[in-house]
Amino acid sequence: MGVVLLAAVVTQVVDESVHDAFIPGEYFSYFTIQSALMAGAVLLVAGVLALRRRTDSVAFTSVRLMMLAYMVITGAVYAALLRGVPTDGYAGISWPNEALHVWAPIFIAADWLLAPGRAAVAWKALRLAIIFPLAWLAFTVIRGATTGWYPYPFLNPGQPAGWTGVGLYIVGIAIVILAVTAVGIASARLAARGELSR
Repeated sequence: MGVVLLAAVVTQVVDESVHDAFIPGEYFSYFTIQSALMAGAVLLVAGVLALRRRTDSVAFTSVRLMMLAYMVITGAVYAALLRGVPTDGYAGISWPNEALHVWAPIFIAADWLLAPGRAAVAWKALRLAIIFPLAWLAFTVIRGATTGWYPYPFLNPGQPAGWTGVGLYIVGIAIVILAVTAVGIASARLAARGELSR
């Protein structure tokens, strides 16, 4: 899946470049793309580590936990708000979009819940998981205010709901990220406890 994620991003970049539709500053501003690149790298590292040891370190499990939260929110937001929304520009090849928004979130969630080897993670990881999304949101809102371009329509205060709507979406997304992270922490702690009791 790590290879699939990176291949999906490369395919989109090449496809959009060939069709003169690639704008790096916009493409790499999407939360989906940033999360996919991070998740792809983490999955590849996880695959190599799995060949060497049975259990991940607490630090690496925490990184995997953040990727879980980011990719699940990517899939959830896409399914709830973005699937079927017409694009303003070049639509591109369809499979990378599905890989980034559907296949990878499902795979990463299943991997977290079913695969062995996770270490118990402290509850303070909740705070760590929200840092990147909040930083990304701050950057996106500031950049959008200066350029008029927003990667996702629900973050655009020019929509009918205005800043109130943007604020509600931000709060909702933050709650989902924290909820997914909490479930991830709880499941990792239970799994680690089960390993110890064997």
